[in-house]
Formats: sequence, structure tokens, C-alpha cells
Amino acid sequence: MFYTHLRSFSEVCKYMFAPIRFCENFHQTLCVRVPFQWRRHWLLLVFLSSFFSRAPQVSVAFDVAYDRLLHQDIELENSISEIWDQKVQDNKSLYNGTKFRYGGHNLLCGDGSNQDSHVCLHLGLTDYRTFMGTNLNPQWEKFLVPSEDDSIRCQHTSSPLGNGAIVETSDRKLIVLQRSTNVGEFPGHYVFPGGHPEPQEIGITSHQYGKDLTGSELINKKVSQEMFDSIIREVVEEIGVPASTLCNTVFIGISRRELNVRPTAFFSIKCSLESKEIQQLYLSAQDGYESTQLYAVSLSELENMTSKMPGCHQGGFALYKLMVESLKNT
Repeated sequence: MFYTHLRSFSEVCKYMFAPIRFCENFHQTLCVRVPFQWRRHWLLLVFLSSFFSRAPQVSVAFDVAYDRLLHQDIELENSISEIWDQKVQDNKSLYNGTKFRYGGHNLLCGDGSNQDSHVCLHLGLTDYRTFMGTNLNPQWEKFLVPSEDDSIRCQHTSSPLGNGAIVETSDRKLIVLQRSTNVGEFPGHYVFPGGHPEPQEIGITSHQYGKDLTGSELINKKVSQEMFDSIIREVVEEIGVPASTLCNTVFIGISRRELNVRPTAFFSIKCSLESKEIQQLYLSAQDGYESTQLYAVSLSELENMTSKMPGCHQGGFALYKLMVESLKNT
């Protein structure tokens, strides 16, 4: 059995199946026992409760200190290149793109008056090649370090930070996609629209490229803004809605699936269109080939679909339900 601290709103036990870390002054907490089998698929790393804050909800500390550390096992390290070389041989179109690496976070607690609580994400750089060779390595568990500190436990993995959006339509439906059978990860599974924040979008290709700005307020603000800009792009590209129809983008937290320890930042987004309109726009979506069908479902209907979601998206749904409950109590 495991223990975790959860916010004390009604029926919270029904929603929580994994440990969460909170700022102590967010709200009163209670201790709940969580069976191991319930936390097998995902882990919630961050849940943000200040949904109506005027201050930025999330900041970023971008630094080489949050890059992946090499593993001392030389053979294990060599397997990264071996896996990538084989993948490229099988698929010549593979591209080794740069991604932001999730290296942990700090929950910065406000004083309850002038300063709001928010999360500071620790981000470094990684790439698709290293992701394939660590997180997606058949021996991925060998890269892990025994530690209760998640950033230490995953210090040898690529851990690119993904993103996902729980999009609510004007007729109160939630958007879910069914992945194509041709995609590399979780073919045929249900997912929320999403992808990754992209370093290249803000001119970052390496730490050397931005060495004069690394750790500065300017680069950190740009990376933080990319967290929000990227999820809007992903929603537009994957479901076909105009960006002008999306509003109230709220960062709600980070979920990490236990399989391959992959982290994903989740956002809640409102769409001014009805679900029927979105269904039509989806037919001509730019990245529609990544999925085979779009569903517009109620909260209860989505509950029944989560068993066929990747672990990180199951965690994203748990974050959304926490947010909904939190807003009921404000």
C-alpha cells in the first residue's frame, strides 16, 4: 500500500489512484491509502489548484542541468545507438528532432494575498533518438534509479515532455481521438489531442545556441509561452478547429505513465464550437491521418473509455476531474 496527500474536497477518493504532490498552503489535505495495482498505469506529478489566478500558472527554468545524465552501464548506453540505427534502417523517414526534457519541478507557494501559487517546470533538452533508446528501449527499466524523487529516478531517461488537451465544446462535450493503427505508440487507443512543445519554434536547437540566454528570464519566458502556444497548435492541427475558437487555456498538471515513465503536461481548453461543427472540421484536419475517428462525449461516457487510454492520458483525465471538482468548491 502507498500513501498520498490529496485535497479534501468531496468524494476525492473516487478520482485519485496515484500519488500527488501539493503546495502545503493550497488547501487542507488528507491522507489516503492507494493500492499498488491502482497506481500501475500512471502517476500524477503536479496538480495546480489556482485555476482563476491572474498571474502565470506555470513558469520554466530551462537549463543544461536538467538534461539527461549518462548511465554508467556502457552496454546499456550503446543500446541507444543500436536501437536508433535499426529504426532508421527500417524507416528512412525517421527524423531526430529536438524536444524539451522534463527534469522535475518546484511548486512555488504564494503568500495568499499578493503572490499566487504556481509551478516552475525544470526543462532541459533531449531528442527523439534518445527517447527511442531509453524510454522506448525494451530494457527501459534498467535506466531507472531507485529513488522516491522522480527527477532522480528518471535521470538517465530521455523523458521528453508531451502535452495533451481536454477540449470542452460549447455543448459541454469532451473531445477524444482514436489513434491510427499505423502510429508507433498505442495504435488504436483513445487519446486527447496533443503532442509536444517544440524547442525549434522559439529558435532553440541546442544549449550552445542559446548559451547567452540559458537560465535568463527572457529564454525562460519564451519556453513557458511555448508550453501554451504548442497545445493550441496541436489541437488546431489534430481536430481542425480554428485557433480563434479556442480560449481559456488552463494548465492543470503533469501526468506520467508508469510504462516507459513518459511525462505529459495537460491543459483544459474551451472551444466555442458545438461538437457537430467540430466533427465536420475534423474531416479536413491537417494531422487527421494520426487518428481514425473523433468522439465528442460526456464526462460519464469518457469514464468508460479510459481503460483503452495510455497511462499518461488516464492520468490527464484524473487531473481534469480534479479540476472540475475543485471548481465546484470555489
